[in-house]
Amino acid sequence: MTDNTQRPHDGHNSPAPELPTQYAPADVEGKLYERWVERGYFEADAASDKPPFTVVIPPPNVTGSLHLGHAFEHTLIDAATRRKRMQGFETLWQPGMDHAGIATQNVVERELAKDGKSRHDLGREAFIERVWQWKDESGGQISGQMRRLGDGVAWSRERFTMDEGLSRAVQTIFKKLYDDELVYRAERIINWCPRCLTAISDIEVEYQEDDGELVSIRYGEGEASVVVATTRAETMLGDTAVAVHPDDERYRHLVGTEIELPLTGRRIPVVADAHVDPEFGTGAVKVTPAHDPNDFEIGQRHGLPAPAVLDERGVITAHGPFQGLDRFEARSAIVGALRAEGRVVAEKRPYKHSVGHCSRCKTTIEPRLSMQWWVKVGPLAKPAGDAVRDGRVAIHPEEMTKRYFDWVDNLHDWCISRQLWWGHRIPVWYGPNGEMVCVGPDEEPPTGEGWHQETDVLDTWFSSGLWPFSTLGWPERTESVEKFYPNSILVTGYDILFFWVVRMMMFGMYAMDGTPPFQTIVLHGMVRDQFGKKMSKSFGNAVNPLDWMDTYGSDAVRFTLARGANPGTDVPIGEDWVQGSRNFANKIWNATRFALMNGATVDGPLPAPEELSAADRWILSRLNTVVAEVDAYYDDYQFAKLSDALFHFAWDEVFDWYVELSKTTFQAGGPAADASRRVLGEVLDVTLRLLHPLVPFVTETLWTALTGGESLVVAQWPADSGFRDAAAEREIAVVQELVTEVRRFRADQGLQPGQKVPARLDLTGTALAPHEAAIRSLLRLQPEGEGFTATASLPVVGATVALDLSGTIDVAAERKRLTKDLAAAEKEKAQAKGKLGNEAFLGKAPEPVVDKIRKRLATAEEDIVRITAQLAALPEA
Repeated sequence: MTDNTQRPHDGHNSPAPELPTQYAPADVEGKLYERWVERGYFEADAASDKPPFTVVIPPPNVTGSLHLGHAFEHTLIDAATRRKRMQGFETLWQPGMDHAGIATQNVVERELAKDGKSRHDLGREAFIERVWQWKDESGGQISGQMRRLGDGVAWSRERFTMDEGLSRAVQTIFKKLYDDELVYRAERIINWCPRCLTAISDIEVEYQEDDGELVSIRYGEGEASVVVATTRAETMLGDTAVAVHPDDERYRHLVGTEIELPLTGRRIPVVADAHVDPEFGTGAVKVTPAHDPNDFEIGQRHGLPAPAVLDERGVITAHGPFQGLDRFEARSAIVGALRAEGRVVAEKRPYKHSVGHCSRCKTTIEPRLSMQWWVKVGPLAKPAGDAVRDGRVAIHPEEMTKRYFDWVDNLHDWCISRQLWWGHRIPVWYGPNGEMVCVGPDEEPPTGEGWHQETDVLDTWFSSGLWPFSTLGWPERTESVEKFYPNSILVTGYDILFFWVVRMMMFGMYAMDGTPPFQTIVLHGMVRDQFGKKMSKSFGNAVNPLDWMDTYGSDAVRFTLARGANPGTDVPIGEDWVQGSRNFANKIWNATRFALMNGATVDGPLPAPEELSAADRWILSRLNTVVAEVDAYYDDYQFAKLSDALFHFAWDEVFDWYVELSKTTFQAGGPAADASRRVLGEVLDVTLRLLHPLVPFVTETLWTALTGGESLVVAQWPADSGFRDAAAEREIAVVQELVTEVRRFRADQGLQPGQKVPARLDLTGTALAPHEAAIRSLLRLQPEGEGFTATASLPVVGATVALDLSGTIDVAAERKRLTKDLAAAEKEKAQAKGKLGNEAFLGKAPEPVVDKIRKRLATAEEDIVRITAQLAALPEA
């Protein structure tokens, strides 16, 4: 049957407790979760001899709160982890939070601003102390929300990227990189936020289409002139060249000469550079090395100076009439001055173009030449690419592998310094005579007059890049490092494949002797609304998952998210889908309650197959098939498919068919009823185990009531015993076909589902005979009785079902309605056939239109067959 015939049950079968008539998630979830935590079910023992299964939480920001994206990701991780725990693995789901440098500093600065103060009023040390105070009092609310969702994390191991151990890991890796000459300090173009006053990473830049202006400006005079176009006229004050393509005949005579830069009194060279696209615009571009990354590269190739003309707040610093103006004020003033001199050749406004904004404060970012610390990524990126190429690390879904290589094979050096106070301060000291010393965690920094530490802190992604091993106690070779590294899987969104995943791959292999941090990287999509639109407060479609949990229960939210989790694709979700999942939880509840009330049991072995009815053997056969399917889907990270398989098996086959079929058996009593009670207990036991990782709260409540076991969290995962009974499956399929066809006929006649109808069943010569009582129960068919008149006769799967519909329907009205429907279907068929037989139409119509008409024809033909059969089954009026 199933493996349950050999394995012991997790507990004993005590007398069935009385379940409430309705499931109330709010009465169950909080208490259950605290019980799980108190019993230590989620903790991981590094000394265990069980095989390890490790997964880290993508650390949420300490400033954050649970949103649907978190709920989605955590549901998938929790489901995978709970299953592995039930399979006997020593399971570690590592929790923790990220210090979120810019976001956290901004939060505390806003609090200070309410009192009219800035961080500079407090000073660095006092400000950092204030941030820690905020973190202890207000940060980390997401931890409580994770408990609401049911996250099975090892809370005793919770880490924070600024805690003492992780700070030691950060200092250690920086020192190692420094000694290996893989970090360096250099002046380069970075993304700069004039509001946050720091460099920001690419992931912290949000691009959007803004209305700007495109101004074409003439540089030089007469034949010694060129026209350049720009959306940032204010940066022309920092131009140090005009560049053209080497093969552009229009400007060949100007290359190597100098032309006048308007408004400045300076002359700048015309240089030839292959970066310039001669087909774009005029084929000539202004070169501002200090304020554009491409221009900086051109400047490096041609030895151009790079004067900065904007300060850290976006204010003009170039000497002249525009000095002291904000960049946007200067833009208007400079265009006005150029216009007055007759230098403006053309103006286009509004001109829509993509502009980067700081994701934290929405300020327009400014490319800016700045002295920063950088990681030389080339030597780190190659091993990270090779680990995927040679199969040591698998990416799922496989088609995301190309995107990974696009990133890892084309990395630029990484700017890791941030001009903040909250974060890991770079462990470098500068001396009075230009000395520079990097200090490791066990080393004393240099002291004496003129020595001072670097004021910048490290990019948040630097510390989170160490997450898979720093959380285990590295740089010490702890028992946890030995047991739980590398991680078994990483589950995260494809949107941070580059920003986080690649960094973890680089640092993991660098720090851990070439061992990749993960065996499998599972990438999921983004949660969207039911129309596929991105969720956003500004769109008015953002959802707080806690609101849905309050209304429908955490299980309903989890199951809805899991059912939408197709690998690597975005997940649409709507409230009506959560309602449907709530209904599923109620269905599980009601079916188990029915089973308990009717004596379903898990005591003792299952009866031998010859002692079981066809329905019993059918459901056990289907149960084992589903166990195998679910395992295969889990191993392939197909959460949507496994959820769908369980939904349809539980609802359609167990609850709607087997439970209904067993009712007549229970009513009849005897050995057959006892056998079915044991089978029903078995099926529910295994089904609840299979469902538990997805919907842990309702399944735990029901399973402990059914089995008397300790907890599903530590129960054994079901295994496929190999039992199959194709004959029983065919037999029950015939029963299902007959019942479905008669139900359809009843509905077509306008009969209510519960309305009883006298009927005569002729099941002679079919496999249906043993199921007559069940068929009558399922179809609400009464015995034919005295005065029975067969007013409708349905031949189905070799049997005949004769119904007495007299007194239940208006035969004349029903015949009139069906005749009208038949005429409409025949007209639709004739029209569709006419179009498909018209060669002129077929020659001009697009294929989708033709295909649509073919489908209309097929539907019409099906309707004609169905309605004709219904008319034939009606009695004469």
